[in-house]
This record gives sequence, structure tokens and C-alpha cells, in this order.
Amino acid sequence: MLEMAILGPWIFFLFIGALDMGFYAYALISLQAAARSAALYTSTDSSTKTQSGAACTIVLGEMKYLKNAGTDCSSNPTVAATAWTGPDSSAGSQVSVTYQTLPLIPIPGLLSKQFTITRVVRMRLRG
Repeated sequence: MLEMAILGPWIFFLFIGALDMGFYAYALISLQAAARSAALYTSTDSSTKTQSGAACTIVLGEMKYLKNAGTDCSSNPTVAATAWTGPDSSAGSQVSVTYQTLPLIPIPGLLSKQFTITRVVRMRLRG
């Protein structure tokens, strides 16, 4: 009983930390996949390279299983598609997606309550 009383809080603390890290990792993976899919669409030709609305639709489709992802891209997540010129002067598209994670249990010194994550993907135009 003494061992359980001493180690119980630490085991609970580790379990909560692993659960939080799982949520954060899932959000990171979903955000990266959403940004890449939107950049893949916007890089199809020169007429789609700045279509933030279409990129938003793709991002929302990829992030539909995240609990606090909204129904539009005005608050969470925010999506911006812009034209981009590569170092070799080739035309491309850049998609930036910003997402704020769920408020979970903070771990002092390691994890704050919420994170704001931004992923930027650049691709050359294919057309």
C-alpha cells in the first residue's frame, strides 16, 4: 500500500502526459497532411495557386476528426494560399495553415495548456 501511495501519483502523471502528447502528435500529423494536400491542389496550375477558399475546403476535409476544428477557415484553422517564386525563378504555390490545439492538461515546465501550430508547404506549379 505504501508503494502504491508513493508511485500512484507519478503513474497517473505519466499517463496524462502520454495522453496529452498523443493528442498533440495527432494534431501535428493531421495539420501537416492537410497543408500538403492543399498545396498539392493549389500547385496544379497558375489559376489555382492563390485559391485560399479551395485550399480551406481541402484542409477542413483533412482535419475533420480534430475536435476544435471549425467549419470555416476564419478562426481555427486559418488557411492562406499565395503565389511563390522558387530560387530558380520557377512559379509555385505556398499554403500556410495555422491551428490551435485543444486545451488539455498542462504539465508545468513541459507542456502549456494550448499550442498554436503553423505549417507552411511550398510546391512548384505542375502545369
